[in-house]
Amino acid sequence: MLRRHSEFFKNLLFFSDLFLISSCWVAAYFLRFSVPLFPVTKGIPPIEPYLWLLVPIILVWGICFSSLNLYRPRRMGSHLAEFVDLAKANALCILILVALTFFLKTFEFSRLVILYFWLLNLVVLGFSRMVFREILRLLRRLGYNQRHVVVIGAGALGQRVAHMLQDHPELGMNVRGYLSRNEAKVGQALQGAPVLGTFDQAMTFLTPQVDVVFLCLPPAVEGEAERLMKILSTTTAEVKIIPSIYEFITLRAEAEIFDGLPIITLQGSPLYGWNLFLKRAFDVAGSLVALGLTLPLMALIAAFIALTSPGSVLYRQKRIGLDGRSFEIIKFRTMELDAESKTGPIWAQAGDARCTAIGKVLRRTSLDELPQFWNVLKGEMSIVGPRPERPEFIHSFREQFPQYNLRHKMKAGITGWAQVNGLRGNTSWEKRLALDMYYIEHWSLWLDVKIMLLTCWKGFIHKEAY
Repeated sequence: MLRRHSEFFKNLLFFSDLFLISSCWVAAYFLRFSVPLFPVTKGIPPIEPYLWLLVPIILVWGICFSSLNLYRPRRMGSHLAEFVDLAKANALCILILVALTFFLKTFEFSRLVILYFWLLNLVVLGFSRMVFREILRLLRRLGYNQRHVVVIGAGALGQRVAHMLQDHPELGMNVRGYLSRNEAKVGQALQGAPVLGTFDQAMTFLTPQVDVVFLCLPPAVEGEAERLMKILSTTTAEVKIIPSIYEFITLRAEAEIFDGLPIITLQGSPLYGWNLFLKRAFDVAGSLVALGLTLPLMALIAAFIALTSPGSVLYRQKRIGLDGRSFEIIKFRTMELDAESKTGPIWAQAGDARCTAIGKVLRRTSLDELPQFWNVLKGEMSIVGPRPERPEFIHSFREQFPQYNLRHKMKAGITGWAQVNGLRGNTSWEKRLALDMYYIEHWSLWLDVKIMLLTCWKGFIHKEAY
């Protein structure tokens, strides 16, 4: 019954796409000639040739969309991923249509109609797919369109998968239970699902009513995989494998296929391609604006420092940034000259006697950080990112927190997710590291904007800044 439902939804989506594509083609004709955004210089052509062209359009789009697997189930996919697939397929179809109309010498089709058709397709099909998926997700939350799941492996990884599926009812994945190697676990309830039986009883429990099997074997029992796969090959269930290496994934994991071989990246950076370009462009524009706006204030601060204490106005200090490379951070000097000559590198403390009078104000208000926009402009830092630390402190941090070096997957920032959440100065490093990891894992340009707005909203003053 479930597979018949899947075929029904697949056919419904297929014919819905064809109807919308046909509507977009007709709408593109009227948009060009009935609502002329651009002047019509050769007269309004008859609609009949455009209607006849619908036959090859429907064939081309129908065949391409089906061949490119755009009607596969996407229970775990995102709207953006589906839109990207649609955009690629639509672009291919448009190229075929352009080539087809080029060879049809009997009639000259408007290029603007084809352009409008392409744009309308992107918007209408993208929106319709999003609505379709959201309706399906709503039905699944209500208990319809369910797929029945068995998890093979009742260890930590298997339980995590079951918990994830139960936390997302919109996926419509009903976990019937687990199969475990350990017979003692049979009958127990783990993450709200029972242990049905052992691996040896797989044939008994993998009935035709089971639609999806998640294979989640810990390293100790991966030798069982070959035997279990032979059993699974005799069923009609869809098999999804969660490799045990998943437990070691620490940052922005992703999988890719190279020459048919699946490759899993355990520790990736979000900054590559367009992301790298966008963040850099954002940093350059933002730092130029910030330096321009704060130049009079920085000149005033420099004058106060020069008048109230001997020594240079600016202070340079070695910090560790992207990929563990060192650079010199620039700040307004807030302490007496050679402040660490007797103590060595230490954290600033409340009421630190080394701070100058103006220095205490600057540190309290974070105005001593303003020259760091020059570091951003030079490419050594970013406006938003994990705060850089001194190499003298990093060695001990690495020993306490094994994941500490992952902070260096992103450029150091003037402000960051940890800072806007109240973790500055002498605060919990464990919590700061967790928030920095969250930022890198979930980075987006919008998150950078949000952090900047929160920095301005919450102000620059913090009780732990001294």
